[in-house]
Amino acid sequence: MKFFVDTADIDDIRDLAATGLLDGVTTNPSLVAKSGRKFIPLIEEICEIVSGPVSAEVAATDYETMRKEAEILRKIADNIAVKVPLTPAGLKVCKELSDGGTMVNVTLCFSPAQAILAAKAGATFVSPFVGRLDDISEDGLGLISDICRIYENYPSFDTEVLVASVRNPLHIVESAKMGAHVATCPPSVIRQLYNHPLTTQGLETFVEDWKKTGQSIL
Repeated sequence: MKFFVDTADIDDIRDLAATGLLDGVTTNPSLVAKSGRKFIPLIEEICEIVSGPVSAEVAATDYETMRKEAEILRKIADNIAVKVPLTPAGLKVCKELSDGGTMVNVTLCFSPAQAILAAKAGATFVSPFVGRLDDISEDGLGLISDICRIYENYPSFDTEVLVASVRNPLHIVESAKMGAHVATCPPSVIRQLYNHPLTTQGLETFVEDWKKTGQSIL
């Protein structure tokens, strides 16, 4: 499974990229607004830090404006994935960009039917939102399972399942069991993956026992 970080915070991106475990970045208008940065320069900087896909989202909702915005975004860097909403206009833009060799991330997917449309439009990634479905008492992970099963039935579908709205490590692990290709997570959730009380306890024991030997490796 590939890990993308879902943030527009440059410091977090630099820190996680330095681990060598980060495969890409996803942003959205809300994250950009939270950063307080100008959009285009921010995306340019992210693309310099991360070599993997960087999702930059269009702001328009109508086809003509969305297409013009997508033309600007796709020229920022070779690793840009233009992010479009799962709407008729968004999928039309997705088809045109995909046919032209541009990566596209189709976002705001909440049903298997929508995921089928994204794949048929040639999306590089489809982003089903797990946490937001859980918030309204629907089965977010069930959606991931359904999409993965459907895509497996059709080898011609090249679209990768990019699990979004991830709230905790369990979302990541369960999605990985189902065969999802990517999980995009807030920095805090990625860092939670390291944690286990037995790891902490075991390390403390090793450190104390090593001190007792009076030795030094250096």
